[in-house]
Amino acid sequence: MMLARMIATVGGIGYLHPAPGTWGSLIALPLAYGLHQLGGFPLLALATILATGLGIWATGVMTRGEANHDPSEIVIDEVAGQWLALWALSYPAWAHGIAISALWPGWIAAFALFRLFDIWKPGPVGWADRQAGPVGVMLDDVIAGMFAGLGVIALAGFSHGVLGL
Repeated sequence: MMLARMIATVGGIGYLHPAPGTWGSLIALPLAYGLHQLGGFPLLALATILATGLGIWATGVMTRGEANHDPSEIVIDEVAGQWLALWALSYPAWAHGIAISALWPGWIAAFALFRLFDIWKPGPVGWADRQAGPVGVMLDDVIAGMFAGLGVIALAGFSHGVLGL
């Protein structure tokens, strides 16, 4: 149970208030930066997949026999979703030899869009949030992360293509 709690709360970050989900998303940023610096996009992608799988397991352990299937202290789902949103920065930086810190506007966009989609829960994000069990807990944030990543790509295309920045 202790390992599951450490994973699900991302070392206790989930106990920070107010807004533990926002704290989880915030801690994901420097962790993603470190992963990218250590191993580029492949390491961030692997870590995202591992966080998702371990998150499903840890959430299942923490919520077994509980009425609340998605307690606020579980923030591994925010970390996985935020990391997925950052793939839109990590991959091009890694593939083209760009310092990921040079893409700082994208970091802000990825964070803001992920929080927006995670809180607003449009369409498939809301559907996934209503699914019972640990897969549902993780899936809504994974989908929100995909939406945020697509948003980052669209904003970059607009900024660099239309605005010519």
